[in-house]
Amino acid sequence: MFLAVAICAEVLATSLLTRTEGFRRPGPTAVVLGLYGVALYCLSLTLRSLDVGVAYAVWAGVGTAAIAAIGMLVLREPRSAGRILGITLVVAGVVALNLGGVG
Repeated sequence: MFLAVAICAEVLATSLLTRTEGFRRPGPTAVVLGLYGVALYCLSLTLRSLDVGVAYAVWAGVGTAAIAAIGMLVLREPRSAGRILGITLVVAGVVALNLGGVG
């Protein structure tokens, strides 16, 4: 549960980074920094029950894949076979880590 919240907060914060205009806009900057704080706090709570390597890999991997997908689908960033393959490989890596961590 905490890991899911950490991922969502990080993805939302990263998605909103462009609105800070290089941290020159105080309102969006405060929201982004607050969301990153929530993300890191929830990630730290996740470490009570998951190994740091697995928790961080899932957090970073899912967050990276989500941001890449949001970039292409919402922010109109270029789509390419290479980007889609990269997202697929990130997700496959996260799955492999989780399967290897069972038991």
